[in-house]
Amino acid sequence: MSQNTAPAFGDAAETWNRRFSSDEFLFGTEPNAWLKAHAGVWRSGQRVLCVADGEGRNSVWLARRGLQVDAFDIAEVGVAKARKLAAEAGVSVNHAVADCDAYAWPDAACDGVAAIFIQFADPAQRQRLFERIVASLKPGGTLVLQGYTPKQLDYRTGGPPFASHLYTPELLREAFTGLEIVELREYEAEVAEGSGHRGRSALIGLVARRR
Repeated sequence: MSQNTAPAFGDAAETWNRRFSSDEFLFGTEPNAWLKAHAGVWRSGQRVLCVADGEGRNSVWLARRGLQVDAFDIAEVGVAKARKLAAEAGVSVNHAVADCDAYAWPDAACDGVAAIFIQFADPAQRQRLFERIVASLKPGGTLVLQGYTPKQLDYRTGGPPFASHLYTPELLREAFTGLEIVELREYEAEVAEGSGHRGRSALIGLVARRR
């Protein structure tokens, strides 16, 4: 959703603060469909971390399901909107302003990680990010991830315009060799997530559990 330190994005905090500056929610306020379909892997009371949570649509929805939710994003404006969304929903989310390298990642403490459209990361940053995601999971903890595949460059309905930032099944299998893959699916669907993700999209979804 947001964050990046890759040169292709310039000043990431400035970019995303600008994109989140409208009163409207760039990606809407409803949860991502892949996350919604697979959040049953976590039980009420479990701890889930939302990576690059943007304006809070996913973290707030998970908190409404009774989960203990931590979330972070590089954009102060986005986090402020996420905090307001949580307050309006009457739930508590531990929101923080941080980029993926500076965030105080928990060590083997999370029952789950939600990583939804975190394709701001270039290959080097992505490797660090994926390693930290794995390390943050408890044994038995589950990652739910969604991203775009390279075919998304043809659709241009969301996501970065850089092939190096997009996911293939092979890339995800290699990146998460330390996890047991429960589901890995490459597919196409109509996406309607605010104005930021809208239209026919080339998607990939992963559910994977730490052994």
